[in-house]
Amino acid sequence: MSSKSLVISVLAFGLAIFAALIWFETRPPSVAQPNSAQPEIAEELIRPYSPILGPEDAPVTIVEFFDPACEACRAFHPIVKDILAQHEGKVRVVLRYTPFHGLGSETAIKLLEAARMQGKFEPVLESLYLYQNAWASHGATDLEKIGKIAAGAGLDLEAALPQMKSPDVVAVFNQDRSDVEAMGVRQTPTFFVNGKPLDPFGADELRELVAAEVAAAGS
Repeated sequence: MSSKSLVISVLAFGLAIFAALIWFETRPPSVAQPNSAQPEIAEELIRPYSPILGPEDAPVTIVEFFDPACEACRAFHPIVKDILAQHEGKVRVVLRYTPFHGLGSETAIKLLEAARMQGKFEPVLESLYLYQNAWASHGATDLEKIGKIAAGAGLDLEAALPQMKSPDVVAVFNQDRSDVEAMGVRQTPTFFVNGKPLDPFGADELRELVAAEVAAAGS
């Protein structure tokens, strides 16, 4: 092999390695895939990295497009938890980020992803809802308070700051924002149950649709 051919081969190999590293750094984190007992649901509704409340293999899936700064999302959160408790082991909730409230939403979402990396997702989510009026009152976002509230729920804020800027978190944020547009989501919360949109919208309607899907699953 000539020296010129050798140089070209080395450069081509180096470019291939660089491309592989770029893909590895920017891909969303993977989690367990749904099992065969779950219905087929469009990938724009559920991504492999989406946070899940409840058992991952539950036969009924609620997908909630939510914004941690949304007052209606906060109001529906105890209703969703009650549905999980009522149908224990039979229902899971897949959460999709929907940043409709500007910088505060984006910061809170990225904090939640950092919390998930630290195994603190649920307590931080609960605290952000509990003290929502303190950091997101009437659209006036207090970014400093978001951090303090998350830290009070167990988040290592010093570690979270670089995690929030990591390629994995940025990839999750961008993909969810793209899926919000693809699914035509216009308000939060927006619910789908086993791929079916909640229409008409309401707490009673959500309970009824979930109960019907649980019955249909034969669980």
